Amino acid sequence: MRHDIGIGHIKTTATAGDEIKTYALGSCIAVILYDKKTKIAGMIHIALPDSAVNKEKAQSLPGYFADTGLPILLKDFKKLGGDRKSTVIKIAGGSSIMDENKTFDIGKRNAIAVKRFLWKQGLGVMKEDIGGSISRTVSIDTDTGKVLLSNAKDKWEL
Repeated sequence: MRHDIGIGHIKTTATAGDEIKTYALGSCIAVILYDKKTKIAGMIHIALPDSAVNKEKAQSLPGYFADTGLPILLKDFKKLGGDRKSTVIKIAGGSSIMDENKTFDIGKRNAIAVKRFLWKQGLGVMKEDIGGSISRTVSIDTDTGKVLLSNAKDKWEL
């Protein structure tokens, strides 16, 4: 079964044959977790690095922000049986779309916030496809752990 997630949404699954997918990552970041032993997968679609800009939104949609969404992703992943020792973390997105002068640089700020949070948890990113000026669609297959990215022109594996 395919689980499509939107901006600010979080999904974890331990069901064989599942796929988690998110679309059109511009400055947003997808954080993808995969436990190679248990085949548990998780993904979050983060829009902004810090919930201090909108506490109400952080309450109603915590996955919208790195600082409020990532703890939930990790908790849900662990609750399903995900083990950090056998987990691979990948990130994608964080581009600079419609901000060519990098005035706001939200994509870069999102990537830094994600990495900083993970480092504080003793976790690190194994692979990444971030930056640039392209939009990305990202999916993970629970059976294989394969992370696929695509845009209007190409498809590639992370």
